[in-house]
Amino acid sequence: MPSAISIGTRDIPLKLANSITQKVNDSWESGEMLANVSLVTQDLLKYWFKEPHTDTRYFNFHEGQRQAILNAIYLHEIVGTKNVKDVYENINFELLPNIDVAELAKEKYNIPKYAIKMATGTGKTWVMHALLIWQYLNAKYETERSGKFTKNFCLVAPGIIVYERLLDAYLGKENEAQERQFDKSDFFQFKDLFIPPQYRDDVFGFIQNSVAKKHEIGTKVTGDGLIAIANWHLFMEKEEMEEENFFALDSPESILKDLLPIRPGTSGGNTLDSLDASYLSGKEVDYLAELPDLMVMNDEAHHIHENKVYGEVKEVEWQKSLNKIAKIKKDKFIQIDFSATPYDVTGSGNNRVKHYFPHIIVDFDLKTAIRRGLVKTIAIDKRKEFTDLTLDYNAIREGNKVIGLSDGQKLMLRAGLNKLKILEESFVEFTKDKDGVSNKYPKMLIMCEDKSVSPLVEDFIKENGFSDDDVLRVDTGKKGEIPESEWLTLKQKLFNIDKHQNPKVIVSVLMLREGFDVSNICVIVPLRSSTAPILLEQTIGRGLRLMWREPEYIEIKNDNIKRLLVDKREPNNYLDLLTIIEHPAFVQFYDDLLAEGLIGELESDPDGKDGVLGDILKVGLKENYKDYDLFWPFIIKESEEELVTGNVGIDSLEPFSVYPLEDLKRFFQKEGESFVSEEMTVKTRFGEYTVDANLFQSQSYNEYLEKILNVVVNRMAKVSVRKTKTFPVMQINNLEIVKVIDKYIKTKLFSTEFNPFIDNNWKVLLLKNGIVTQHIVKEIAKVIIDMQKNVEVSDAKIEKRYFSEVSELRVRENYSLEITKSIYERLPYPSNRGGFEKAMLEYADSDGKVEAIMKVNEYYHNFANIIYIRTDGFLSFYYPDFIIKTSDKIYLIETKSDKDLNDPNVKQKQLATLDWIKRINKLNPEDRMDRDWEYVLLGETHFYGLKDNGASIDEICQLAKVNEAQVVGKLF
Repeated sequence: MPSAISIGTRDIPLKLANSITQKVNDSWESGEMLANVSLVTQDLLKYWFKEPHTDTRYFNFHEGQRQAILNAIYLHEIVGTKNVKDVYENINFELLPNIDVAELAKEKYNIPKYAIKMATGTGKTWVMHALLIWQYLNAKYETERSGKFTKNFCLVAPGIIVYERLLDAYLGKENEAQERQFDKSDFFQFKDLFIPPQYRDDVFGFIQNSVAKKHEIGTKVTGDGLIAIANWHLFMEKEEMEEENFFALDSPESILKDLLPIRPGTSGGNTLDSLDASYLSGKEVDYLAELPDLMVMNDEAHHIHENKVYGEVKEVEWQKSLNKIAKIKKDKFIQIDFSATPYDVTGSGNNRVKHYFPHIIVDFDLKTAIRRGLVKTIAIDKRKEFTDLTLDYNAIREGNKVIGLSDGQKLMLRAGLNKLKILEESFVEFTKDKDGVSNKYPKMLIMCEDKSVSPLVEDFIKENGFSDDDVLRVDTGKKGEIPESEWLTLKQKLFNIDKHQNPKVIVSVLMLREGFDVSNICVIVPLRSSTAPILLEQTIGRGLRLMWREPEYIEIKNDNIKRLLVDKREPNNYLDLLTIIEHPAFVQFYDDLLAEGLIGELESDPDGKDGVLGDILKVGLKENYKDYDLFWPFIIKESEEELVTGNVGIDSLEPFSVYPLEDLKRFFQKEGESFVSEEMTVKTRFGEYTVDANLFQSQSYNEYLEKILNVVVNRMAKVSVRKTKTFPVMQINNLEIVKVIDKYIKTKLFSTEFNPFIDNNWKVLLLKNGIVTQHIVKEIAKVIIDMQKNVEVSDAKIEKRYFSEVSELRVRENYSLEITKSIYERLPYPSNRGGFEKAMLEYADSDGKVEAIMKVNEYYHNFANIIYIRTDGFLSFYYPDFIIKTSDKIYLIETKSDKDLNDPNVKQKQLATLDWIKRINKLNPEDRMDRDWEYVLLGETHFYGLKDNGASIDEICQLAKVNEAQVVGKLF
């Protein structure tokens, strides 16, 4: 019977990952997980994964990212694992006999160490960002050091491409002057996803002051911690690198060296920077080793493995450096490895076995990512000429010299180029703007067998009608081959390739294997004949990132996934479809993917535009659109006099009831004690009202009132589905609001008289992490909303937003209708259970009394919204489904299935919409299209019952219109 050590890890770590996921999800769903983490972690998890936050932003973590974050936090913060063996013992100890325990006892596994397996293109870097924020904020705010958290981080990249990507993510992308712009960083651009508002200043300050590039580690003075960003070369000791070079000519280690991505450098080697780097070699490792605690995050961590030299297992040298750094820290050293392919391979052919890293804690595989539409769908071009003809698919050589491309290679290249031309013609024509500029330029990636072949490939492409600007060759195979000046230019082209028409074709050997994270690769031609699974998976991985991310394309892409992978039919469109031109050497690899349902097959090129785009249409305005154009009225408040003041009361405001006033006074024993500490930036949030930390640094009661006013009046942010906007400062009577706040605090807040001026009593408002202040902000927000309603509407200035401002829509031909009384050539309806809306459109269009119809699309017509307050107290936005104009009415219509009609938030929308309608109907007739406005909530049963009895749209709407008497409850 074979021993565990002789059979390796196999898929046991994946079973562990599944066990972790089950346990974590049970804990999360029950609420147990939230109850057992720190307050900071609670804030983060609620903000990342809970409503209403997830409902009011365009970007969210997908299920794979969410699972990785939850699993890591659960193991480290709740279970408190000290090493990899701990994970097995606490989660599924029955797996331990099936894995080599002696392996887990090694030094490198005797630390908190977690591997995150996520398919290429599914956003591993975003998980890295989230875990860094989690660690840093907990380390900053924990009152007693637990040893679980750190402010020191080292991010390790496998090569220059990933290294540059990490710098982009943390410091921002470079402009043309090669200056990094923080507002182009991941953390700033996606701040609404990553960082709750109360922590943004902390995180931004930390990142901007603490990032050290590879040459700055140990020399740059940072403030509140460290974010060291380096590539793996930093951890290679000089003599070990020389030893590696010695064996490179006659040992398998040379193969490893070829496979690792290579950094470009200066060609001379004697520059001052080079001499300094040589002199300082090893100092960075010593510096990191001396830190009291550290989290290392390895991007593309499949390079951490063991490699055999002369039968002796020799650990890769940079992992040895990590072991050195970890030694004195013990469990205060945390290592997180990110990889789509965290495995080693033993055997060959039918005996090939994948051995997964033993510390994998989550497994979000490619199959799941494809079926969820998170990456491109993959299709193999298996046209008959590839299999019917006996061709050589390796370059022609005389001895060791390459003299030409083989017929097989030329056949593959022609197939790829032809596919690219077809895609480019359709994609660009479909998406170009009035200036002829598109953001959907498809690209082709060619992976060559070695750098002697790539020039021949480049020449062949140009011979087939492509210009010099159309082709970019990046094929270095050795360090130092790309001068630094050339690399800077090349980097700008590579990292911005999606935005420009040229280059169209990228030719590479090794350089672009990892970190080449662009979205517009649509065709890959793999001329390399290597059958190594890791290399093949990573080659495909270069093209997996989504190109067509916009919401209007989701339905058609999902239909295509089912058609290609489930029904095994040819695709009906090429949106987010990655085509791989088949290479005979990869047949077994492709067959394995086919068996797993990971890829589809193509036997021909798409037939024109319809074959590329499917039934997606670009529809514009009709010639007579003005006959049917409608507008959305905005009441503009430009002066304080337009607001009704003097009748704003506090009767409707609720008192604070969590703690009695006497208890709060006991907390506040004497001046300065039990007060929110300066270190702790405490912020609260009600809807989109943010309470800033400076509230808790108020030096007087009057200053406190002023800051409360500033928060609720000036900090109201509007978040739409498409993008974030900020309201202009509300121009209201500030003095009136201050009086209301003051009166509320003194007479209503504690259900008794409260004098803030006796013994600094006002400071009790800041106790217990500011929950009293949070309550005040929440209640005063109601006053602000009421004051916005109290506009002298007859004098209000109106802005009219015409729907024709949006001159073009993308719709599906099979799920849209030609509607006579619409401004657009076609109006869409949902492909999933859209029969009700379709019937509504057709019936309204046939009604002689209906003059105009608009189907509101919240992605395009994002101005047509009404603000309402959800049952949980947060602001949200309501978009009606239809606007229908008759001879004397404008109907705002919301279609709901019968089961939704009693939803509490539907009631909240009703109340807010009724209030809005009431104000609109007080406008001058010309500002409301000379018609009275009505709000209609239309259920399926009601609609079909009246329609079948011949009722008109007017009659249907009058019977379904909403009035306040029907709505139970109040807005507040």
